[in-house]
Amino acid sequence: MFLYYQRFSVVWLVSLVVSNCVRIPAAESLNALTIEGYTGQVSYRPGDELAVHVSTTSPRFAIEITRVGATREVVLSHDNIVGTESIIPENASSHGCNWPAAWKAVIPRSWRSGYYHVKLSAKDRGGKFTHRAARTAESSCFFILRAAEPGKNSRMLIQLSTNTYNAYNNWGGFSLYAFNGLAGVQGNRVSFHRPPSSQFSNWEGPFVAWAESQGFVLDYAANSDLEFHAEALDAYTLVLSVGHDEYWSAPMRDNLERFISNGGNVAFFSGNTCCWQVRSEDNGRALTSWKQRLVMDPVFPTGDHRLLSTLWSHHLVQRPENQLTGVGFLFGGYHRSHGQFMDGRSAFEVHRPDHWLFAGTGLKRGDYFGGKDTIVGYECDGCEIELRDGLPFPTGRDGTPKDFQILGTCPARWHPDDALFYDRFPADRVGNAVMGTYTLGGTVVTVGTTDWAHGLAGKDPAVERITRNILEKLGSKAPNNH
Repeated sequence: MFLYYQRFSVVWLVSLVVSNCVRIPAAESLNALTIEGYTGQVSYRPGDELAVHVSTTSPRFAIEITRVGATREVVLSHDNIVGTESIIPENASSHGCNWPAAWKAVIPRSWRSGYYHVKLSAKDRGGKFTHRAARTAESSCFFILRAAEPGKNSRMLIQLSTNTYNAYNNWGGFSLYAFNGLAGVQGNRVSFHRPPSSQFSNWEGPFVAWAESQGFVLDYAANSDLEFHAEALDAYTLVLSVGHDEYWSAPMRDNLERFISNGGNVAFFSGNTCCWQVRSEDNGRALTSWKQRLVMDPVFPTGDHRLLSTLWSHHLVQRPENQLTGVGFLFGGYHRSHGQFMDGRSAFEVHRPDHWLFAGTGLKRGDYFGGKDTIVGYECDGCEIELRDGLPFPTGRDGTPKDFQILGTCPARWHPDDALFYDRFPADRVGNAVMGTYTLGGTVVTVGTTDWAHGLAGKDPAVERITRNILEKLGSKAPNNH
């Protein structure tokens, strides 16, 4: 009897399935949960309308905006925003995504100038019948908030290296580099209107965290603001460059050199600075630079090479970055990177300890500082040097101002392959990261290394004191044009 009922049950279940009375669902196929976005502008002012362009497979998403300084301050959280998925154009890397703005808001005047991190997030509970795991997707973008009234709260302006962020961004397939490009192909134009990458946390983040924690108030700008909002420079005494400030347009440089000539001060806590010339296009929505492929630049056959988008120090451009910063990459190179000086000290040797930059440090001639935190590292700038009575002096032949004072040095060298970028560069030249200063109207200080801020993060007493000396001396008085 039991066997009979067992057989009957199986036959009954099969018949129900076959007759569609009972359906056992097949495995569900779920789309990936994704979300990405970018802001409509690299920088804004309070009172501007902030636009965030988002593409997501989720019907709803959330946004959180945080100001990143000495602390992380969440200034806005909003959820249940309607989301849509947009196509990705084939030329998104060079000409942008053209996604519609998914969320807009007027920036309150109470928001402080700074670097703002925008977190985008979406979540669901998986499928209806299967794959019921909770899923989340997150991505981020950023924007820079300029001061509502330039110079009112601070006479110091830090312009963030947003051109460099974009140059290395390979979203959509291509950057201004081959090493991270699709199929190893290097692009020559990069758009800001695509999901960005950021190098802020590498260098500028530690610098501003230290500065704000020490009571220094900073106003913020993007690289492009030196080109498109240069009138704001007149409100400041000191302009700061920090970290990896590699890509500069001619208007950026023209405006900053004019600022210096009028008595403004600049401190380059950076390396590889103003190395490549770029041209802004589409009102600042994209950058062009042909770099080592300079003969393909449409400017090349014109014969007027001032705006040729290659090395600023190239003999065709005839405007080495040394004329601005005091130092350049041709006589610098790498230290503890790219296979160069991998066992180096990563520290500066002190040459002129009586200079005001070293006040209060207790450093003597021949001392080294910063090695614990590898403040000399990655990419470095230097100048052509000659020794007199054991002290280094600039020759001036490379564009470095004659009155430039060399305060500290550390060996650096190009990778041999870099010589291919410049047809008059010897591949075996050993240079230096050079720390120094000169005055031409205003005072310019450079540390000649991308990694100076690592010493601030590591609380190196000499690095902290030197940085404080520079900010207090050069940021405390109004320039001559006021």
